[in-house]
Amino acid sequence: MVSMKDIAKRCGVSVATVSKALNGQPDIGEETRARISAVAEELGYMTNSAARALKTNRTYHLGVLFVDERRSGLSHEYFSAVLESFKVEAESHGYDITFINHNVGGRPTTYLQHCLYRGVDGVVIACVDFNDPQVRELVDSGIPLVTIDHVFNNRLAVVSDNVSGLYELVHHVYRKGHRKIAFLHGERTSVTENRLTGFYRACEELGLEIPPEYIQECTYHDPDRCARVTKELLNLPERPTCILFPDDYSYIGGLNVLNEAGLRVPEDISVAGYDGIHLARVLNLTTYCQDTQALGTTAAAQLIRLIEHPKTTLTDRILIPGSLLEGASVRQL
Repeated sequence: MVSMKDIAKRCGVSVATVSKALNGQPDIGEETRARISAVAEELGYMTNSAARALKTNRTYHLGVLFVDERRSGLSHEYFSAVLESFKVEAESHGYDITFINHNVGGRPTTYLQHCLYRGVDGVVIACVDFNDPQVRELVDSGIPLVTIDHVFNNRLAVVSDNVSGLYELVHHVYRKGHRKIAFLHGERTSVTENRLTGFYRACEELGLEIPPEYIQECTYHDPDRCARVTKELLNLPERPTCILFPDDYSYIGGLNVLNEAGLRVPEDISVAGYDGIHLARVLNLTTYCQDTQALGTTAAAQLIRLIEHPKTTLTDRILIPGSLLEGASVRQL
């Protein structure tokens, strides 16, 4: 295995100079630093993580807390895309990823205990029950932390602009001539509250009176629940001409019910989704695309900034805009 001594011998400098150059110390000239870095790369030198941790007081590990209620794991297309871009950005800064759970060596632990055991430098929370006391314990700890799509008063958050998303989606459907618009939203979370705000804001601006029975709660990423609620909508005396579904994946359940009822999309009824996953493009579904790459990349960059520059990084909420994908599922009336 290549050592600093090997690099020092090739470059004709001391081991101390090599150490300073590879660890970013300021008292090394740029020409010397560049030469040492080039030789280190040529020889295939890899920093010993334990030694680096002792010198920098960092492990260069980031914890990821991701536990969705449906237990879909990384098959969850939306969050897996967010986490992939998070991983790519983190690795480009020399950080590795560790998933946080309730178990260490077969023994139950809290999320905070797992973070402390692994010695992570920071944590991103991508999808959990934010009311869980263990999540609150982690948020209230001193570990640098960034949340995705949820806002705590004392923590940095990277949030998809869900208010604008629903606002734009309703305006698009309205321009297509629809006035009887149903909205199946997810469970009551900050994401849902923002989407409801966007929905009602658009309806109020457009002068739309939406019957209460057109607004129904579903569960995100749950086609079965979505199917049941879609069936209830179709049984109304005056059914909607367009249904907005909580997400593209849940729409599968609604589509099955529409097919069973002999209804064609968009000839007999119009539909729209949310997220912009690959499935939406396959189904030619009108949807609102969340920018998963920007969400993950921004979360990683902000978390690393918080770790490396804690005194100059603001605890803020960063909004990430999305974009409308006009498929063929909303008919012009």
